[in-house]
Amino acid sequence: MKFAKLAAAAAALAIVPATAHAQEAAPAAAPAAVEVTQGASVTGNDGNPIGTVSQVSADAAIVDTGMHKIPLPLNAFGKAESGLTLNITKTELDATFAKQMAEAKAALDAAMVAGASVGTADAQTLGTIDTVEGESVVLALAGETPQKITLGKDMFALDNSGSVIVLATLAQIEAAIPSEG
Repeated sequence: MKFAKLAAAAAALAIVPATAHAQEAAPAAAPAAVEVTQGASVTGNDGNPIGTVSQVSADAAIVDTGMHKIPLPLNAFGKAESGLTLNITKTELDATFAKQMAEAKAALDAAMVAGASVGTADAQTLGTIDTVEGESVVLALAGETPQKITLGKDMFALDNSGSVIVLATLAQIEAAIPSEG
């Protein structure tokens, strides 16, 4: 099956909700433009190392603290003689991120019940949750022909309105479903 492609898509899309949470994790520095580059070291407001920038996109950077890989908005970074800085300590950043991820997981777990509607990352209707068994979720797909698929819980998230979504587009899901015939 092509669910490996879905897992890769989920990993790429997972940064979107995590970035929103991470923006609360690190208080924004002054809005001055700071160049954030992959591999750059990051220190906290206590002068101690936080981690290294492992990835940079147009609006966010992922900081690897050794405990977590935390997406942060680019405007959270400041610049000092030592390099990039954040207005938070490593301990505070790791603790805040862990708490936010635990809260997000608890909210998702509470929403993942039989009968719950499920959408896609591109805001399309996918179907409803049929059953949740351990780390597997069986979906009853919307459409003329009844069909069920099973995905891992790690493929799901809550969108900004609190609705359950799969971290893949409808086209990616359709491409991963084996064709009949």
